[in-house]
Amino acid sequence: MRTLEKGQYIPIWEYNMQLSRLITAAFLGLTSTIFASTTIAQEYSARLSIHWGPKHHSAIHTQMFADEVNKRTNGRLKIDVFPSGQLFGIREQLGAITSQAVEMGGIVGVVSFPPINKNYNVVSFSGIFDSYDEQRAFFNQSPSGKSIWDDITTKSDTVLLMYNPVGPVMTFSTKELNGIETMSGLKARALIGAERPMWEALGANTVSMPTGEVYSGLQTGLIDTINSPPGSIRAYSWWEYLQYGQKPYQYFADAYIMANASWFNSLPSDLQKIVLEVGEEIGTQSTLKILQTGEETLVQFQERGGVVNNLNGDKLDAFNKLMSEKVQPKIADKIDSAVLEEAKKF
Repeated sequence: MRTLEKGQYIPIWEYNMQLSRLITAAFLGLTSTIFASTTIAQEYSARLSIHWGPKHHSAIHTQMFADEVNKRTNGRLKIDVFPSGQLFGIREQLGAITSQAVEMGGIVGVVSFPPINKNYNVVSFSGIFDSYDEQRAFFNQSPSGKSIWDDITTKSDTVLLMYNPVGPVMTFSTKELNGIETMSGLKARALIGAERPMWEALGANTVSMPTGEVYSGLQTGLIDTINSPPGSIRAYSWWEYLQYGQKPYQYFADAYIMANASWFNSLPSDLQKIVLEVGEEIGTQSTLKILQTGEETLVQFQERGGVVNNLNGDKLDAFNKLMSEKVQPKIADKIDSAVLEEAKKF
């Protein structure tokens, strides 16, 4: 309000107008402060569903990822992990993320991706990739691999947050394993379509079975043989029934922590940056440790009385011949020839 000299007064209309301006300015300042505080304090939450039990290598690193994100975001993003298939099983995880039934999930590639793009089956083709680095580079660098990966993530509306491998796959059984001649007639669990050609070539019978039913399947004798990363037989206590293991490793089973892309893109950019940074750090740790974890598990398996046969000589030659002449041609039917050739060259 203007300053008055002695004896002067402000007309009532001018007084009311200036008072109204002061009240409006104060209200706008208060509203701005409240809005700014609300913006700063806004919190986001995510449910992260995994089928792995808490003792599994991939579950441990999933929890490490969630804990570190929660810590670095100071509570602005809160990730809650639901292990052991509490929300969704191994075959339902990707659909749950796509539909936004959950914001994040643990995905095993060989289980979830081939139904979207059959050419992901290239990872199950024995001998194509010698390491996780080679396999991931194929999907990140080669034209065919990038096309496969982009097709999968676009159709499923997902984004990769972290690599979280389950380990290289070998065969375990309640019955003796020491070459292809001992595998005929086995009752083998089949989780993915690419496994069936091997079991058929070996003369084994296949039973389709999700992870959560394997323990009871072994317990009741419904199955007696599985293909599995070593870490899983310990994490799920399958080694209570499995007595024999057989190398060589057949392929490198990769897994991923993925998020619904629409949800992820709605997060503030600083939170997105933190999530991706943590994912890269913990994913590197998970990858570096997985091979060590597998070998340590095999040592413990043998200390429990288990037997591990690493095929060599004539036995290995016979196994490789069966894979190349009978198994790989059937798996090749599940992959476009151009993709397979590019993968071999890569």
